[in-house]
Amino acid sequence: MANELDEITGPVRAEGRDVNVIERQIEIKVGVGSTIFEVMLWVLGIIPGIVFLVKKIKAKNYLQQLQQRLQRDASQIDNYLEQRVVILQNVVGLVTKAVDLDKDTMTAIAAYRGGGAPQSDGQRNEVSTELDSAFSRINVAFEAYPDLKAHAQIASAMQQNNYLQREITAAREVYNDTVAQWNRAVVTWPTKKIVAARAGYTTRIPFSTSAEVKQQARATFF
Repeated sequence: MANELDEITGPVRAEGRDVNVIERQIEIKVGVGSTIFEVMLWVLGIIPGIVFLVKKIKAKNYLQQLQQRLQRDASQIDNYLEQRVVILQNVVGLVTKAVDLDKDTMTAIAAYRGGGAPQSDGQRNEVSTELDSAFSRINVAFEAYPDLKAHAQIASAMQQNNYLQREITAAREVYNDTVAQWNRAVVTWPTKKIVAARAGYTTRIPFSTSAEVKQQARATFF
């Protein structure tokens, strides 16, 4: 029997394929079959019904604990993003004559410092994208103006930004691992999926890279 996927003979997409995170939360649903399944367990006897009831209680506890872990992981990303905001605001005054920053963008980013941290996965991605864009423009000015590169405070801030970006990348990986664990759990039938559907849960959106960062990754560095 031939291999279904043959990396030797192809077909091969020579130009490659870019991938993106789909910004959509899918509602978990179960059909009539799940209800019949639960009823049949009780029909077979009280013990099968009780056993499955206990499993559902454990599944509910598991999903609730996983939600708390998601909150913790998301909070870690927010903490690092807020530190980037502080650095950004400190640098803006020093480079404002060399780079014109969008005031609306700065207002949205500054909401982090006013207790306006995003309440959803999508909003967190949007703020992160705005930060990447603002720092990109500052970096362009930083590289273009020798006087800025000689400014010790700006140079230090840019180094801090690079460090925080690495920390954010690591925190994203931890968060996305937990999101993947959640997304697998809520579609695992019968116990967890039935509990998730009855609780009105949805899948979660992984933290994604902004289009600007993707474009920079395609640039020539040397």
